[in-house]
Amino acid sequence: MRLALALIALAGPAIAQDAPATFSLPAGCDAYLTVQSESCQVDHHFTCAGDPADHQRRVSLDERGVTYVGEIDGETQWINSFHVLSGHHERLESDPAEPASISDLIKMGVDDYDFRTLSDEIGTTRYVGQDTLTGREITIDGVTLAETTYDITAYDEAGNEIWSSKGNEFISRDWRMFLAGTGVVTTADGQYDKNNRPVEFIFPGEPGFLSSSPKHGCGVAIS
Repeated sequence: MRLALALIALAGPAIAQDAPATFSLPAGCDAYLTVQSESCQVDHHFTCAGDPADHQRRVSLDERGVTYVGEIDGETQWINSFHVLSGHHERLESDPAEPASISDLIKMGVDDYDFRTLSDEIGTTRYVGQDTLTGREITIDGVTLAETTYDITAYDEAGNEIWSSKGNEFISRDWRMFLAGTGVVTTADGQYDKNNRPVEFIFPGEPGFLSSSPKHGCGVAIS
C-alpha cells in the first residue's frame, strides 16, 4: 500500500502541463518494460528490492495520471491491487480455493480459478473464471504473444454478481504475465466493449521508455 501511495505521489506532476516526459519509480525499484496500449493507457512493469524473487509490479496511467498499481507473483496471482479512481485496495486471500496458475495454462492449455480478494474499503470479492489458450500466436511490435480466451465473473460477499467479462487476452511466456486484449463487460447497468490491446513494447534505453504519457486512443471524453 505504501508503494502504491509513493507511486501516486511521484506521478502527481505527470498530470500537470509542465509534466516531465518520464515517470519516476520509487528507490529500489527497476523497470524492464513499458507498454503503450490502444485505450489511452501506458503500463510500466517493474520489480522492487525486498519483494519475493518471482514477484513483479505494474503501474498504469491514463491522461489524468496513475489509475492502477498492482503486484503479481510468478503464477500471475493478484497479490495486491490499488484502484486509484475508486480508492480501494485489494489483497489476495491466504488460501485460495483454486489459485490462478499461468504454469497450468501453459502446460495444459486451460486454467480454472476461484479465489477471493479482501478489501477494507469494499469487502470481499470472489473471482471465478477460466483462461484458455487458443493455439494462436500473435506478434505485436516484434513481440510474440500467445492468445487466450477468458471468462471471469466477480461476486460480492453475499454471492451477488457484480460484473462479468468475456474476451481475448494474451500471455507472455518469457515475462510470465497477462496482457490485456478485447472483451465485453456486463454489469447491472448494461454491457460495454473494451479494447486495451498492446500497441508498442518499449525497453530500457529506447525512446518512450517510462513515458508518463499514453499515446494511442487518447483525446476522447473520459467518463
